Amino acid sequence: MRPIDIANQLNISTSTLRNYETKGLVPIPARSSNGYRLYTEEHVTYFTCIQAMEPGFGMDATSEILRNIQCKEMDSALRIVNEVQANLHRDTLLAESNIQIFETEHLNILDSHEMIWMTIGEVAEETSLPRSTIRHWEKVGLILSSRDPQNDYRRYNRSQLHKIMLLRTLRPAVYSLDLIGLKQAIAEMDPYDVEHAKRIAHQSLKFLYKVKQEQLRGVHNLYKLCRLLNLMD
Repeated sequence: MRPIDIANQLNISTSTLRNYETKGLVPIPARSSNGYRLYTEEHVTYFTCIQAMEPGFGMDATSEILRNIQCKEMDSALRIVNEVQANLHRDTLLAESNIQIFETEHLNILDSHEMIWMTIGEVAEETSLPRSTIRHWEKVGLILSSRDPQNDYRRYNRSQLHKIMLLRTLRPAVYSLDLIGLKQAIAEMDPYDVEHAKRIAHQSLKFLYKVKQEQLRGVHNLYKLCRLLNLMD
């Protein structure tokens, strides 16, 4: 098959096909007498699998999976698949937990007349996030902190903690315009608007379920590739 035919079929460019080949994601094709690549049904199935897996697994994981498939390392490939799916399941549970929190906890950051502050260490322990991640989100403007007047350490109020909890569920998600929009909505969230926070929490959960569907589509195409390669009974 000609590269242009496969590119048109998958709605990608021929340069993308060559890029996949250069990265070792598909077997090296034979060449015709005039030097043109000779793609086969096997190559088409590889290319289709890459396109199907990338939205749900990301290109890094997809690349590692397919390199293992080429080496007939089926167990190693499935281990990566399971790890990515397990991480998404973990984040889905966190998103569901956020919804419960926002359904029951008022987002007022005032407790009587006293502001409740948390150090970055306390926030990291509360959310099980590295401090470096929290500092990065602050650096790119997704969250805000103030400084303790006594020691100049970072401190965060409850509204910023809620933002961090929402961002945590999206942390390993595959890059997309929907993901960018969600993160921006979290950054702009009004800490006093409970209903707004609830909507964002539900949108985050809906986004993660969409990623689960993408993963299912990717695994389906991976299964078809493995059957073609006689890697499965």
